Amino acid sequence: MSHVVIIGCGVVGAAIAYELSQVKGLKITVCDRQPPAQASTGAALGVLMGVISHKIKGKAWQMRQTSIQRYETLIPELEAITGRKIPFNRQGILSLCLEEENLAEWEKLLAIRHSQGWQLEIWDQTKLQNLCPQVDNERITSAVYSPQDRQIDPTALTLALVEAAQHNGVTFQFGVTVTDAETSPQLCHQLETTAGKISADWFVVAAGLGSTPLTAQLHHMVDIRPVLGQALQLHLGHPLGYLDFQPAITGNDVHIVPIGGGDYWIGATVEFPSNGDEISPNQELLESIRQQAIAFCPELAHANIIRTWSGLRPRPEGRPAPVIGKLPGLSNVLLATGHYRNGVLLAPATAYAIREMIIPIDS
Repeated sequence: MSHVVIIGCGVVGAAIAYELSQVKGLKITVCDRQPPAQASTGAALGVLMGVISHKIKGKAWQMRQTSIQRYETLIPELEAITGRKIPFNRQGILSLCLEEENLAEWEKLLAIRHSQGWQLEIWDQTKLQNLCPQVDNERITSAVYSPQDRQIDPTALTLALVEAAQHNGVTFQFGVTVTDAETSPQLCHQLETTAGKISADWFVVAAGLGSTPLTAQLHHMVDIRPVLGQALQLHLGHPLGYLDFQPAITGNDVHIVPIGGGDYWIGATVEFPSNGDEISPNQELLESIRQQAIAFCPELAHANIIRTWSGLRPRPEGRPAPVIGKLPGLSNVLLATGHYRNGVLLAPATAYAIREMIIPIDS
């Protein structure tokens, strides 16, 4: 029986654990120094921009497509196993186009998506006004609607993945830190942790920003840097626009996410460290995001701020996100980290990729 140890229990680590838990003959242990969904996952807005993304070919598009398709079966599957309700908005994503935006680019994307079997619609001002009257800004001349994209609550999703994986026999150890590693050329034999030694056939590093110190202990450091994101929750007390049509709205990289009960998540800032890895949340930037949301949907000016929060996203330095594959020099250490702003979106596809590396489908 192969033993797989996964380090990190954000949405990516939890998705890998659940995916592998469906393979007969695998023993799986997940370790994290915090409870699940605490770091970047807990701060994410869960807007799954797949079809509406401008990625059209290669791995970047393939992973998005795989994940968007998998979510349609994954959510009912997890709800059936756990009895939990996972907030999953199936009403699509509406991307607002400012007057200076080039619609020709969107028309090209629309044609490509149609050829790939996906839907996208370009709405003129009249259609936008009829379907989403909450959007009221003279600079918005059109919008692109993606009915097959989704939004999900990242924390609820992660907790359901953990519970479903436990149901399938996965062991989780929280409050456990890796302190050292025992390696020989080409192999990692065991990790030393604050809960004792743990040996395995495979080690999967899904620790986000924690992957840098961890890979340094394995003598092949992967450089992942923090990028801060801030968001806020507004309480309006009634829905914007029509109650029965509440898509996630995005424009100028600002998301307005309906979460029910007349509440909306607004975010998120993108803040890079100025010196070293320290980033203090910039209040002015957060306020500018709120003002941008109000400019799109003026009614939000009357909403109260219920809470604000921030999180650090893991961005790989000098290479594209995410980092998925073998750690150079160690054939049994797999990386599934550095997803930057797309961890929730790409978690299912990442889980498939890791499963394929451990148990090739053609075997």
